[in-house]
Amino acid sequence: MSNNSSNKASVPEAKSALNRFKFEVANELGVPLTDGYNGNLTSRQNGSVGGYMVKKMIEAQERQMTGNTGSMSTGSGSMGSSKF
Repeated sequence: MSNNSSNKASVPEAKSALNRFKFEVANELGVPLTDGYNGNLTSRQNGSVGGYMVKKMIEAQERQMTGNTGSMSTGSGSMGSSKF
């Protein structure tokens, strides 16, 4: 039986950059993400990290498509009071 996990980076070389980005976003949102097991975090906390990552990646892609350069860094985002 083969393992069909979808939790794999499409570009393996990007894995470490995505991991750093995940920790940067978690830190910005105040989610106590640790390297390794994070079963103590709620689904809401984990979802906020993933959701905000997607938001920032889409913003970066939109900037790239319009020719406006910018990084994928979280900067001082505008999540307001809806952090999680």
